Amino acid sequence: MGKQTLNSEVEKTCYSKQELGEFRQIILRKLEKAKQNLLSLTVGHNNGTDDTYCPFKVLEEGCNVLSKEVNGKAVNRQEKFINSLENALVRIENKTYGVCRVTGKLIPKERLRSVPHTILSIEGKGILAQRKMMK
Repeated sequence: MGKQTLNSEVEKTCYSKQELGEFRQIILRKLEKAKQNLLSLTVGHNNGTDDTYCPFKVLEEGCNVLSKEVNGKAVNRQEKFINSLENALVRIENKTYGVCRVTGKLIPKERLRSVPHTILSIEGKGILAQRKMMK
């Protein structure tokens, strides 16, 4: 009975090879979709300034510029997301995936399945938010 009690009290510090494999598959699917989304945002969009000079169509010009800004922000967000997913794959290889950077505890599987690129548990996010408020 002593061993059972001891084992139930020992907190798990990393995910198993099988669990990491599951997360890898989730990340690879999301990465493929994110790259497709990025491609759709960038293909066929001219982000240059060739078509911005048109003195007689000021309103149209403003809409075009705004559209380019919105698209540029979407591209930046997508690139950041892809980078985060690729970093998560590196953490899987290093066997540090799923460990909260603030608390050092394992991030719950449910959270990792929803946000597989996260580096913080909900508890860790709360601690960071408190630290920011104190500054």
